[in-house]
Amino acid sequence: MTKTAITGVPSEWKAELSEFDSQLDFDTQPTTSPSEWRGYETLLFRFFFIYLFIQAVPLDWTYYRDLFAIDWTNLQYRDIFYLARYQPKFFDGPDSFANWAVVALIAVVGTAIWTYRDGSRRDYTTLYYWLRVIVRYRLAVGILAYGFIKFFPMQAPYPSISNLNTNYGDFTAWKLFSLSLGIVPSYESFLGLVEIVGALLLLNRKTASIGTLIILPFTGNVFVSNLAYEGGEYVYSLYLIVLALFVFAYDAVRLFRLVSLEQPTAPNRFRLVLTEPWQRTVRLALKTAFILFFVVLYGYKTYAGYRQGSYHFPQKPGLADASGIYNVSEFRINNQVLPYSRTDSTRWQDVVFEKWATISIKSNRPATLDLSNTEEIYASDQDRNYELAGSQGRHYYNYDIDHAKQTLRLRNRNKAHADETLTLRYSRPNPSRIVLSGVNETKDSIYVVLDKVNKKYLLEEAAKAGRRGTLKL
Repeated sequence: MTKTAITGVPSEWKAELSEFDSQLDFDTQPTTSPSEWRGYETLLFRFFFIYLFIQAVPLDWTYYRDLFAIDWTNLQYRDIFYLARYQPKFFDGPDSFANWAVVALIAVVGTAIWTYRDGSRRDYTTLYYWLRVIVRYRLAVGILAYGFIKFFPMQAPYPSISNLNTNYGDFTAWKLFSLSLGIVPSYESFLGLVEIVGALLLLNRKTASIGTLIILPFTGNVFVSNLAYEGGEYVYSLYLIVLALFVFAYDAVRLFRLVSLEQPTAPNRFRLVLTEPWQRTVRLALKTAFILFFVVLYGYKTYAGYRQGSYHFPQKPGLADASGIYNVSEFRINNQVLPYSRTDSTRWQDVVFEKWATISIKSNRPATLDLSNTEEIYASDQDRNYELAGSQGRHYYNYDIDHAKQTLRLRNRNKAHADETLTLRYSRPNPSRIVLSGVNETKDSIYVVLDKVNKKYLLEEAAKAGRRGTLKL
């Protein structure tokens, strides 16, 4: 680039313009940084290199055990999701900062050894470049994993009929947060799109810092939400924030000088030069494989899962044309009629039949609260506990139908009440009435008459009104 003479400007500006012009002299800028690092910078780099490498690269043998246990001929998006959510764990149970402490201790010891063996070196520019590559792609994987299940709104599903008929105070804070997001699927999709865009920007070193400017406030909000609503993934969300901060730190000082101090700032022009053709080929192949697997394939698999229905709810169909809420018009136990009561722990108050094979029964009988509050994608209907997690006031049962004998066999879905079973015969005198008779969980005989309630839900009516312009209740 050829410099031009600075003319026609006040003399006091010439010095600053000359300095800025020299910083823009592309021909004289090296492709590597010749400056020597300070002593504390080399120490910090050694620590963070070890720490972030352990945090980002799967070194746990169980990760590879699970990897090779995947049925690759029938790959599901849940398989990719769990691969993407890796974190090193040294202790059983939920995620804990104790695992971070162990990694930090290893990094401290490793830093001491590294400094002893290589203490005279004062430039880790190339190694820093490769660490940023590892962290950028690890962060992109983690963000994409959650981005697609939001973009195809499944992470927070639309409330079930049982949820819509549960008292507000019977929900945990985290379940309320999830339900509040689930009623606005278009907004959930928008959040997913933001995550996907941020993750894709990480895949190019020139736009990585822009990607972190999207990811940091977004994931920071997720972290705060986990704390405020007692969510179970505050450790993992902070993990993603730490990775994003490391990537952003590369340009943080220059951006501060340019935006806040309004000083001329030259970009960092370090660029790794791959001299051999095979190196460039391998780089292109790895990047292409990453995009095809974690963006194209995972996106397609997630969309296919969305078409099948939310992974939070069972897929097994329930009793045909029975979904809805039913008042308990008559309730007998051991041939004794029990009148309606909100305080009786035996009498049922209402019953919900979901579209899938779930029945929920509202009564005053205490239920042990299922406090599950992490994102899980279960393959088995039996394990899908979202509808009862974080909710009390109702008992949830899955059931099998014997159409020949017109019998329902119910099993309590709460793990704390897993031994409870009911065997009930059913009859349907008319489309809006179901009569159940049989044996309850305490082996007492029961007779129940259920009458369907033609109930309208404000959420659904408002959605219809949005399409036709009127709202009638």
